[in-house]
Amino acid sequence: MPELVAAVTAGGRVDGAFAARIGTEVKALAPWRDGTLLDAAIAAARGAGATKVAVVGPAAVLERCEGLADERIPERATGEENLRAALESAGGDALLFLTSDMPFVDAAAAIAFLERARGADIAMPLAEIPDYEAAFPGSPPHVTTIGSERVAGGSTFYFGPGVAPQVQQVATRLFTARKSVWAMARLLGPALLALFALRRLRIEDVERRAEHVFGLRARAVRNAPPELCYDVDSLEDYEYALERAGRG
Repeated sequence: MPELVAAVTAGGRVDGAFAARIGTEVKALAPWRDGTLLDAAIAAARGAGATKVAVVGPAAVLERCEGLADERIPERATGEENLRAALESAGGDALLFLTSDMPFVDAAAAIAFLERARGADIAMPLAEIPDYEAAFPGSPPHVTTIGSERVAGGSTFYFGPGVAPQVQQVATRLFTARKSVWAMARLLGPALLALFALRRLRIEDVERRAEHVFGLRARAVRNAPPELCYDVDSLEDYEYALERAGRG
């Protein structure tokens, strides 16, 4: 029977003031609470019931997660190739895919997402703006506008049993486009581009078009935990997370 496994990509680099602040160029190894950002992702996956956790990253990451990850996969030449390696690790099981830059991710948030994602081939969490702003007041902007709706998109995906290895190319393109509505609309064809240009694009349009174009039961999990939707793209994001954790 298929199980739930997890994969974490941890190859992202930073430079300049950000690298100096965290003492490394590898973002996943940024200090966080009693460990690193990477530790938070692995702990969330374990707590959500993943029977195997694979991590894709450079040598420093693989050294860090010795004893924490079941499979340690050396990074490839590009982020897209790292994502493909992560998807391949799922085999015939369901996959919880996480990036390694979500400071507030935890098992409860992952479980809440998974409970509503099952039955889909691919699912992504979307937090409502009031919930997101209540969780992270005054945070740097992480908001996407889709038509007349504003949401915060997550850096976590669910793939149904056996789906991830079969849809590597599609999933890579969808993941790359996840933070740009224009890129998502462009990927899914001229009809969605037209709706985007007219500011009439809806999340439901994206779901239906993804199913039509790729044959995937795609689902946007609304009212998802905001903890899945705050990621660290910049030093400003990191400093805010530290401050917020300190207040908590």
